[in-house]
Amino acid sequence: MLEIVTRNQFKPVSLELEKVKRGHSLAETATKISLITVCYNRKNTIRKAIESVLSQDYSNIEYIVVDGASTDSTLSVVNEYKNQISKIISEPDNGMYEAINKGIKACTGDIIGLVHSDDFLYSCNTISKIATAMQLSNCDLLYGNGSFFKPDQPEKTVRTWIGGPYSKNKVKWGWLPLHPTVYIRKKCFERLGLYDESYQIAGDSELLVRYFYRGNLKVFYLNDYIINVSMGGKSTCLKSKGKTWAEDLRHYRNQGFCAPIALACKILRKVPQYLIN
Repeated sequence: MLEIVTRNQFKPVSLELEKVKRGHSLAETATKISLITVCYNRKNTIRKAIESVLSQDYSNIEYIVVDGASTDSTLSVVNEYKNQISKIISEPDNGMYEAINKGIKACTGDIIGLVHSDDFLYSCNTISKIATAMQLSNCDLLYGNGSFFKPDQPEKTVRTWIGGPYSKNKVKWGWLPLHPTVYIRKKCFERLGLYDESYQIAGDSELLVRYFYRGNLKVFYLNDYIINVSMGGKSTCLKSKGKTWAEDLRHYRNQGFCAPIALACKILRKVPQYLIN
C-alpha cells in the first residue's frame, strides 16, 4: 500500500498511485530528473552504474558524472558513454560531498537523485515510478527501499533496507531512509542548503536529518526498491565505523538531539536488515 507522508501525518493516497507500481510516468516533458554519479578510481564498477541510468525507460533525464580526477581508467570508461551523458566534470576535489555539491550546482532538472559509482538502479522503470509518484503526490522529497549486494555477487541480496513510513519524531530516534533512495526537488536544496563538506562520511546523514527534521517538507514514501547498493563503501565498511559514528554524534548534537541515544537507536534499527535474508 503506497502512502503519502506529510510531516508527521499519515494519509492514504488515491488508488491512482497504483500506476506507479506499473511504471507509468506522467508528463515526462514537464519533469526533468537530474541524476548524479560521483566517482574516483572506480573503473571496475562505474560501467554498471552508468548503464543502469542509460537503460531507464524515462526519457527526460539529465545525467551528470563528477569524477575527482581519477588516476586509473575510470574516465576512459565514462568517456565511452560521453554522447549519452549530459555533462562530465573531471577535476580534483576534497571528497565525496564536494563532488556531489558540484553535481547539484550543475543540475538543471526539477528533481535530483544520486546513483553512486558502486551502485546501480534497481530496474529499468525505476525513474518512471519516481517521476510519477512525485507528480501525483506533489511532494518535495521521495524515498524508498534499497537492496545490498556483495561486490563479487551482484545478483545476490545480502541485506535489505525497507524505508518504512516517515514521522519527524522517528528521526530523533535514529530513523533515516537509505540515502541513495532519496530524490529531492532542486528548490529544496536552494532553500535548505547543500551537503556539509566538513564531513567525510556522515554528510549524507547530516543532510537527511536536517531535511527530514528541520525542513518542513512534504515527504512521500515509495514502497518499492529503488537502488542496488554495494557493500564495502565508506558507510558500510567496518574499518570506518568509528569515524562514521563520531561524525553522527556531531551532527546529532548540532540538531539538539540526545546524540548517544540517537546513534544507538540508529545502529539497532539496522539489525533487522541482516536477518530477513
